[in-house]
Amino acid sequence: MKIALEITPNLEPLFGTRDENLRLMEDKLGIRIDLRSDAVHVEGPEEGVARVQRIFQDFEALRRQGVNPHNGELNGLLRLVVADPATTLRSLADAGKQRSAGVKRTVQPRSINQRKYVEAIEQYDMVFGVGPAGTGKTYLAVAMAVAALNAKKVSRIVLVRPAVEAGERLGFLPGTLQEKVDPYLRPLYDALYDLLEPEKVDKMLEKNVIEVAPLAFMRGRTLNDAFIIMDEAQNTTIEQMKMFLTRMGNSSKSVITGDITQIDLPNPRKSGLLDAINILDGVEGIQFCHFEDCDVVRHALVQRIVRAYESVKSQQQQELPLALGEPIEVGTSERESRASAQAAKAGKPQ
Repeated sequence: MKIALEITPNLEPLFGTRDENLRLMEDKLGIRIDLRSDAVHVEGPEEGVARVQRIFQDFEALRRQGVNPHNGELNGLLRLVVADPATTLRSLADAGKQRSAGVKRTVQPRSINQRKYVEAIEQYDMVFGVGPAGTGKTYLAVAMAVAALNAKKVSRIVLVRPAVEAGERLGFLPGTLQEKVDPYLRPLYDALYDLLEPEKVDKMLEKNVIEVAPLAFMRGRTLNDAFIIMDEAQNTTIEQMKMFLTRMGNSSKSVITGDITQIDLPNPRKSGLLDAINILDGVEGIQFCHFEDCDVVRHALVQRIVRAYESVKSQQQQELPLALGEPIEVGTSERESRASAQAAKAGKPQ
């Protein structure tokens, strides 16, 4: 099947930088797109051609309505559309409008896993978002919290983070208690100010409609009618995670985000997030959403950096059994090694 679609000023942004969006449609839908001066010629299987035609029609209609997604957002939307025949640009735009009521920018997932995450937050009372940096775990959670607050589904937002230093020792910090913990909570403030007007955020913080606090402040509390988010959950201890999860009160919703590849605890195996994944997976009412490097929505380099680190880690894990098979004492102190050698020399049983 072959069709020609007329090029209008409204359609040109759809092509993307260096026609990357057209190439995406070609790769995923099995069609060929020939871009000419006055028209776009599409050739291929009937279903693929029909879906491209629908994408063009939807995009032009959205542009006429004043919806102008920037290229990064548009590319993410198109990835969702080409992956699911039942999904259209219009349906995604409409869902984004509903979630974005009262915020400065459209809240829109840009990958399949991000979409599952957003839908899980809408459907479940407790959701875990686990994955590498830059996948939108925290930002989307804060955006959904703001949307729930604006829709009066909750009366307040509680944002929590463990105060664990990422490989540094900051030492004594001057100022009030809030000023001491603010550096740890900065990413949550950044998301709030990106979604809402600064004056509105400041007023909500002042009235405690939005509360940003370190995890240590949660003990003994019951949080009713609240949207609770814990960020950097990989840096909680097992006891802290259990304490946080049991703070949830009536008419509340919790989202827990973390990256198990960036644990800053002295003993990474004691991470509360790792423990919760093992214990709570399959518990009714709790949903786990896992992100991958393909879900990274920061600078394109971030995705490549995540992949590079994962590749090295995977290689190290494969080499570990070989290393363990060598006659090397692993995890033994110098004194124990010396005693073992002396015992062997004396012919004593070890």
